[in-house]
Amino acid sequence: MAHNLTQCRLLVQKAAAAGAKALFLPEASDYIASSPAETISLVRSVADSEFVVGLQDEAQKLDLPIHVGIHEPAQGGEKVKNTLIWIDGRGDIVRRYQKIHLFDVEIKDGPILKESRSVEKGMSILPPFETPVGRVGSTICFDLRFPEISLALRRQNAQIITFPSAFTVPTGRVHWKPLLQARAIETQSYVIAAAQIGAHNEKRISYGHSMIVDPWGQVLVELGGEGQVSEIATAAIDLTLLERVRNEMPLLRRTYVFMSILSVAQRMLIVV
Repeated sequence: MAHNLTQCRLLVQKAAAAGAKALFLPEASDYIASSPAETISLVRSVADSEFVVGLQDEAQKLDLPIHVGIHEPAQGGEKVKNTLIWIDGRGDIVRRYQKIHLFDVEIKDGPILKESRSVEKGMSILPPFETPVGRVGSTICFDLRFPEISLALRRQNAQIITFPSAFTVPTGRVHWKPLLQARAIETQSYVIAAAQIGAHNEKRISYGHSMIVDPWGQVLVELGGEGQVSEIATAAIDLTLLERVRNEMPLLRRTYVFMSILSVAQRMLIVV
């Protein structure tokens, strides 16, 4: 965790030097363990986490809000929470989201990952909140595959939706960019996806390719997928563009039709 804190401090300083109004860091920026047991053994409360306290200090010192993924203890001590916190410019933790969709997969010729063995699933969506760059809606990594959460945030007037992640290489190569563009297009929102990169241990490598996508689906900036140098990507959040896209192509969902279809399907299942 000390190494990760050092790397994140560098990113905070680079962001401040670039004139950024906020910094978005990846999922699990504090650590990625090699086993469920190690994941649980490493977790600390935010008050006792050298990593979190260090970032709070940087945020306060540079007056720079930080959005960062961390681990927190779950009740009972048998699992952890995969959470996303917003540290404001005073260094205070003022928002927190707990990952809803956990990554349980078996990839052919790739890793077998069962996040649910060590992580407690979240049970609620964090409403979008005001920030210096716009109204931010928070999600984490595997949530990206479920458009319902992004659409729910859009209905609550999110202007930016975040997907801090640690995508695997096999899934990242094929799915990462199109999923991010799809979430941006269908919600007509900016998408900010800070991504872990490279080898964490002998079992785990992350795809990288941090990305910012505009409400029209255009990729404004994309970082690489290799290298050990800490990088930042910056882009202007143009809320005038966002409003123009939403006004010129209003997406008026006929949700009552969907509910009618679902209701009929449920009745058919009951009859069968």
